Amino acid sequence: MDGGILEREIELAQLTAAAGEAVDGAGSVALVFGEAGIGKSSLVNALPGALSAQVRVLVGQCDDLATRRPLGPFRDLVGSVRDELARAVTEGGDRQRVYDALRAEFAGPAQPAVLVVEDVHWADEASLDALRFLVRRVDRMPMVLVLTYRDDELTREHPLRHLLGQVSRAARVHRVPLPRLSRDAVRTLSAAGRLDPAQVYAATSGNPFYVAEVVAAGATGDVPPTVVDAVLARLPGLDDTARDALEQLAVVPTAVERALADALLPYGVGQLTAAERRGLLVVTPERVVFRHEIIRRAIADSLPAARRIELNRKVLAVLVAQPGSDFSRIVHHAAEAGDQDAIARYGPDAARDAARTGAHREAAAQLRLVLRQRQRYGPAELAALLERFAVESYTIADSPAAVGAQREAVALRRSLGDLRELGADLRWLSRIHWWAGDADAAQEAAREAIDVLEKAGDERLLALALSNTSQLRMLSDRYAEAIGYGERAITLARRTGDAAILAHALNNVGTARWRDGDPLGRPQLEESLAVALEAGEAEHACRAYANLIWTLLENLRFAEADRFLAPAMEFADRTEHLGFLRYLQVELALRQFAAGAWSEAERSAESGDVDEFPPARCPALTVLARVRIRSGVPGGDELLVRAWEIAARTRELQRTGPVAAARAESAWLRGDHPAVIAAVGPLYAQARDLAATPYRAELGHWLAKSGHPVPADGSDHPYALQAAGQWRPAADAWRAAGCPYEYAAALAESPDPADKLTALAGLDELGAEPLARIVRTDLRALGVARIPRGPHAATRRNPAGLTGRQLEVGLLLAEGLTNAEIAGRLVLSVRTVDNHVRAVLEKLGARTRRDVVARAAQWGMEAGHEK
Repeated sequence: MDGGILEREIELAQLTAAAGEAVDGAGSVALVFGEAGIGKSSLVNALPGALSAQVRVLVGQCDDLATRRPLGPFRDLVGSVRDELARAVTEGGDRQRVYDALRAEFAGPAQPAVLVVEDVHWADEASLDALRFLVRRVDRMPMVLVLTYRDDELTREHPLRHLLGQVSRAARVHRVPLPRLSRDAVRTLSAAGRLDPAQVYAATSGNPFYVAEVVAAGATGDVPPTVVDAVLARLPGLDDTARDALEQLAVVPTAVERALADALLPYGVGQLTAAERRGLLVVTPERVVFRHEIIRRAIADSLPAARRIELNRKVLAVLVAQPGSDFSRIVHHAAEAGDQDAIARYGPDAARDAARTGAHREAAAQLRLVLRQRQRYGPAELAALLERFAVESYTIADSPAAVGAQREAVALRRSLGDLRELGADLRWLSRIHWWAGDADAAQEAAREAIDVLEKAGDERLLALALSNTSQLRMLSDRYAEAIGYGERAITLARRTGDAAILAHALNNVGTARWRDGDPLGRPQLEESLAVALEAGEAEHACRAYANLIWTLLENLRFAEADRFLAPAMEFADRTEHLGFLRYLQVELALRQFAAGAWSEAERSAESGDVDEFPPARCPALTVLARVRIRSGVPGGDELLVRAWEIAARTRELQRTGPVAAARAESAWLRGDHPAVIAAVGPLYAQARDLAATPYRAELGHWLAKSGHPVPADGSDHPYALQAAGQWRPAADAWRAAGCPYEYAAALAESPDPADKLTALAGLDELGAEPLARIVRTDLRALGVARIPRGPHAATRRNPAGLTGRQLEVGLLLAEGLTNAEIAGRLVLSVRTVDNHVRAVLEKLGARTRRDVVARAAQWGMEAGHEK
């Protein structure tokens, strides 16, 4: 019997209401979650009967394969969706084609849909990317995207966390947690089996599937001690033919299509009649599927290892013989059967299929399996496999694996004496080293790549290597060298007609010139953007956008940066360059931080911090740290330690400079002037040597404030003006740029109490408690009798004076969530939540988490409803 839908009326009503809103054009995401056996599938199965006939219900399933099927749940929709989407997901070679087909399938108002993707904790990377695509657009589609998953299986690093973080920011989200059954419900179900309901509840704790299994197995009145025993107790009485069939199908962790079932079962699906009657599986004209994954696992796990190997060999033989079989399924069963020859033969194809669909984690996993059999390949073939593995590892930000594989590939290419392939591999090795934060190794590989390719005579690859070196020199502020290498790359790229390399080289040269003060730099950088857009080179266009915005932000030209930010983010979103989208979100965080919108800056920066895009991590951590430092929230210095670990390895002033400045600011606010000098002194000398004006100005400013004068350099940067003692022109410049904190800080340097009072008002408005405290001390020293206390802006938003993020954390604390649960809900690291919790307790005057509930009521804080 199946009691999974019992006590699910409220949850079913939630989904039905969401579908009704979708019919009216208000699309949404619904998260249905709980432990294994809690009734997620039963709830989904009840949906069609609760909805109007005009709403389609489509269901795709993620499978527990060792390496997932690329786009597996979307392939399950074939036969229920239009041909355009069916062909896109089965052919799977063009990710944009899949996205366009998804938009065409679900965006039209004629036929609203509920799309259910079950068990997304097992989703492959390509499916997660497709779901991200839908989540970002679902509010504009007549659809409900229902995602079911086991929330108790999500580690902090689980890939699904990123998707759930994006869902939390969607316009309309319905959270549908499924609780266990009550004792009354268990009593109702137990009556059918004449079992003691208390005994059943004690054995199952109200898990619906477990209850159903125990009741089905317990006609004698004895409750099996485990659900596995309950499942296995239903097998006695089946004849050998039926048991053999069940065991054979149990080693297939997907729905078994009829063609495969017929090939595996010597007497056809008729062998399954008795098992179907006992509720172990469901047979349809199209497929055979176990009624629950727990049943399949219980049967499979009960088999001796030798029997499992034999059964997997049979599945493998059938899949290999069937035209069009999914390579990932072949490799899964080859691995389960221990067939190394099959892994070596089909693994590269499985990896290629996964990479074509954007399932790079799965591609890397397939190649990792293949490379265990490296002795089966010749040097050239092995080098190619290592190169592919390095690229896939690089793409998923597994830097150690990428570096190791690419180094091995380079060694093989050296032994083969192919200069062209060696040069190409060295260029890639340089890029991977830079990505991993190893600046010295990146420069060395880049130098050798040019030497080798100059001998090889391949102008296109040489242009790419020259542009790569130009980029490295630009990033390390060696502008003259960057321009020299880049101009050579531009010449060769134009000669070979390669728009991608041309856009890349123009970007490097333009950025270097612009940062070096050459007015010709910006037009070259904008030309890079135009070339990339015209050629359809989305990655290079995103990079051009990123460098344009970064340089404008460095030079305090915020209004101009605003003109690029929105179209850049829209472009990166539309073209699915999620890494660059995160980087642009961090640039948005920098813009918001400068404008004093600190809560918004935190939200934007956290997107970069949690994402696996290393170049965004360091500036994201720096923004998060500076918000805490300026607002007096604990944890900023700890974040800077992490940021410095990343920055120091890059040896790039654009990374080390901001971290050092933030460390200096933190030290100065607590009165530790020697720590200020220690933080910025060495980098200030580097900035002077490199003529890096923005960093030189800011680092020099902190040295000057700590009693270490710096020479005037003729710059009109407001930090340079402050370092020279010209606080009034600096304050005017900061105000003109739209930087309220810096304006107040400069004004606070005035000896005039009136200016200090103006500065204090601005700092109170921002909630900048540490600097406001210093200004109040200065005012008292000047003899000012009436110093306004001035409520913070955050205090006006909520009486407790919490920042926006602290308010979110406080409300979840009041709900009784643990720090780990809050981290999962808000998609933050547990360490970040720990810092927020400490700040909330301090501001609420609460000694324990229990006190937060009372303080929340006292301050009138009310938890908001789900969006």
